[in-house]
This record gives sequence, C-alpha cells and structure tokens, in this order.
Amino acid sequence: MTDSNPPTDRSAGAFPRALAGRTALVTGAARRVGAAIVRALHGAGAQCIVHYHRSAAEADALVASLVTDRPGSALAVAADLRDLAAIDALARTAIGAFGHVDILVNNASTFYATPVGEITAAHWDDLVGSNLKAPLFLSQALAPQLRLREGLILNIADIHGARPLRRYPVYSVAKAGLIMLTKSLARELGPQVRVNAISPGPVMWPEDGGDDAELRRKILDRTILRRPGSPQDIALAALYFACDAPFVTGQVLAVDGGRSVAG
Repeated sequence: MTDSNPPTDRSAGAFPRALAGRTALVTGAARRVGAAIVRALHGAGAQCIVHYHRSAAEADALVASLVTDRPGSALAVAADLRDLAAIDALARTAIGAFGHVDILVNNASTFYATPVGEITAAHWDDLVGSNLKAPLFLSQALAPQLRLREGLILNIADIHGARPLRRYPVYSVAKAGLIMLTKSLARELGPQVRVNAISPGPVMWPEDGGDDAELRRKILDRTILRRPGSPQDIALAALYFACDAPFVTGQVLAVDGGRSVAG
C-alpha cells in the first residue's frame, strides 16, 4: 500500500504568512485531524485557539510546540460543546484571547455505531449535539464577530453525510445536517462571512477498535486512489479555504481519494 503523506513543510511553504494577523478557533483540536489543521493555520501565520474537551495533555503539548516557534501565538481552552453555556463562554474567551476571531473550524465530533434497535435518546443527544448542535450554536455566537472581520466558518463534515454508513444512522444524520447547516449559514451570513465544509473519506481509522484489517482493505479497494489519506490532506484543504478561496462559499469539498464516487 502506498503511503500518502505530503512533505511536512508543504503547508507553510504554500501559504507563507498568508494568515498573519488573523485568529483561528479550531474545535476538537488537540489531536488527529484537528491538530493537523491547527498546525497548518499556525504555519500560515494565524494565531490559534486550540479547543479541547478531555485531551488536556495533548492540547497543552500542541500549544507548547506552537509558542516555541512563535511566542504568544496559541492558547488551549477547554469546553464541553454539548453545554450551550460553555459554547457562549468559549466564544467570549476566543475573542478576548487575541482581540478578534477570523476563522472558526468546527471539527469536534463524536463517532460510534448506533445500530437500529439499539439507539437511545442519549446516543441522539451526544452524536447530534457534538456534530450538529455545537457547530450551529458556536457559529451563531461568533457570527457578529466574523461579520466584522469578513471571516470564514469551516465545518468538518463526512462523506457519510451524503452517503449513509451502515450501522451509523445517527452519526450519518448528524453529518448530513452539518452539510445543510453549511449551505444555510452561507446564505444567512453572506456576503460578509464565507461558510464551507470539508467531507473527509478514509483519512484516519476510528480509535474505538470497531474496524478490522479486512474492513479497511474493502474500504480502500472501493476508493479510486486505492490508499488512505492523512490528516495533512484535510489541513491542506482547510488552508485552501482560508487562504486561497475568496470567492467560494456554501461548498462542500470531499477529500476522500474518490471514495464517494467509486460506487
């Protein structure tokens, strides 16, 4: 299997200091895709607010690495995004940290199977809460600020928001809602704010142990490029929207190696 990791300096090299003077808030940013997005935006000059829920050690380590390169350029903030009061507090903290917010990346997510017959109200509240409700209310809280700054909202959706994933109906519904939220907010917040989404495909495997080597092989066999992507692929797409897409809004970009069109 071919590995698909771009050169480590590609993000910064492609957009040197393009985001200097701008501030980005990335939710679920301590690890995995969120951390890759933070590193890319920071490498392009942005000041970054690293939101986390439980991953305090990882968030602190990420911020420490960023401020080593550029002192005072990053801050870690904890919040449970299922709590509306915590969302409002996060928005206020983000604005106060550097005086403004220009980019909001709604990346935080929960993901687990909910087979029909086993779905509970708690599953619904958790999956819809993290994947749809939180992006809506955080976007609403920051909308006045983003309008002033002619900013960007970037939602991290999923190809399964358009093509349901077996045994994951609640997650798929939540991501479908996030895709529609992207298009709705683009209409509601334009022309000042651009709103777009990235729909990852097989970029990182779940951490819950619910998949296996055979399943992974089948997924990659049904992906046109026949290999997995990486968090860096999502980060590069985020840089495109943040730095090089001033006339793009209301769009959903699949970063999936062709998985969504492979049949």
